[in-house]
Amino acid sequence: MKVRGRVLSVASECVPLVKTGGLADVVGALPGALAPLGWEMRVLLPAYRALRARVADWPEVWREEGLWGGPGVVRMGQVDGITVLALDAPHLYDREGGPYSGPHGDWWDNPQRFAALSWVAARIAREGLPGWKPDVLHAHDWQAGLAPAYLAYGGKAGVGSVLTIHNIAFQGIAPASLLGELRLPGAEFYPGGLEYYGGISTLKAGLVTADRITTVSPSYADELMRPEFGMGLQGVIAARAGVVSGILNGVDTGIWAPGAAAVPYGAADMAGKAANRAALCAEFGLEVPGPLAILVSRLTDQKGIDLLPGAMPGFIEGGGGLLVLGSGDPALEAAMRGLEAQFPGRVAVRIGYDEALSRRMFAGGDAVLVPSRFEPCGLTQMYGLRFGTLPVVSAVGGLGDTVINASPAALAAGAATGVVFHPVDGLAFGQALRRLLALHASPDWAAVQAAAMRQPVGWESSAAAYATLYAGLRV
Repeated sequence: MKVRGRVLSVASECVPLVKTGGLADVVGALPGALAPLGWEMRVLLPAYRALRARVADWPEVWREEGLWGGPGVVRMGQVDGITVLALDAPHLYDREGGPYSGPHGDWWDNPQRFAALSWVAARIAREGLPGWKPDVLHAHDWQAGLAPAYLAYGGKAGVGSVLTIHNIAFQGIAPASLLGELRLPGAEFYPGGLEYYGGISTLKAGLVTADRITTVSPSYADELMRPEFGMGLQGVIAARAGVVSGILNGVDTGIWAPGAAAVPYGAADMAGKAANRAALCAEFGLEVPGPLAILVSRLTDQKGIDLLPGAMPGFIEGGGGLLVLGSGDPALEAAMRGLEAQFPGRVAVRIGYDEALSRRMFAGGDAVLVPSRFEPCGLTQMYGLRFGTLPVVSAVGGLGDTVINASPAALAAGAATGVVFHPVDGLAFGQALRRLLALHASPDWAAVQAAAMRQPVGWESSAAAYATLYAGLRV
């Protein structure tokens, strides 16, 4: 296929190499999704300690001598069909712990560590690699927020830039005293430029310099211009509203497939789902006469987990059951354990994360709960749609963009795919669970499951939207 354009994607995570959240899934999925559309994408990310041995034999394609305390080498290789550019700078990334923190908390030099990643990204974008020069630099979240800034301040060389906000709650804050050390121009340190409440935000730096800004759902793009969601950056985003758009994430429909469940099934024949449900209940000693709801989530207030203790008793008494998989706030972990103790045989809790178990839960559950207070896109509800495990979601961000509420009109039209509630409080969530009980007992249940499973949740339409965005940046 003819190459329409080349993109350098820069991020701190990428499946299958390193993952702490949904960012990694998106970064890892985009290259393969864009390839059939003629866009060639390479992914630049740090060579953390866990990756160094894997990339050690890859050929060197770039070297940077003065990279915040030492040299950095970019090595290029292939991983699961993705062309990866690994920035090997041991003084910055060869450390015990995760990408952002170690045994004692966040790394003190995170601003410099990710400035280095962004600096190299901007230089490669501007100068190119042997036989390859990108048309577009695509930066993801605060960790790569300085890449569009370095490109803009150092000369763009015909390269367009995109910054994607995956979660605005993380903004890459640094003190103003680091302005010079981060190689940022002092003349740009003012409220309309780099200055952010007296300091620096690497995310803001990208927002004010990128040619285009995207978020991971259309509704989240709108929400970010409001103070209750923008977290201090709403004015910056509103000022650039003309270049802001929302593009939904997708899921890997090959991995998240009901046909790959222990007992395969599909929208035309749901018998296998009943068998998976029975096996799941047997595994956890559950006897649930009504809908079995699953919760696969970080246990945090942002995810609305604090709403469950007040809302679930009515749902359980109405015949429902609950299976929880997740970890997070110790108080919320204890609250989930409390529900399990209060309703033995109807509630089961597994603290931690187990991807194989999560797939069994989606295959066997009747509904998946996602009562988030904010949700940029969300993948959990898409997994639910894929498996006919009806999402019960708050009407925020990508949740409202992907789930069609089982209203009378939507049911009559055969379009309903789940239950949507608003506002995000205990009363509304409790009412949503009552509606779930009623829907499960109605003749409409099977039709809603089938409609959910027909909903497109793959990367095809999202990749096409990114391709159109990139094409608009060609100069």
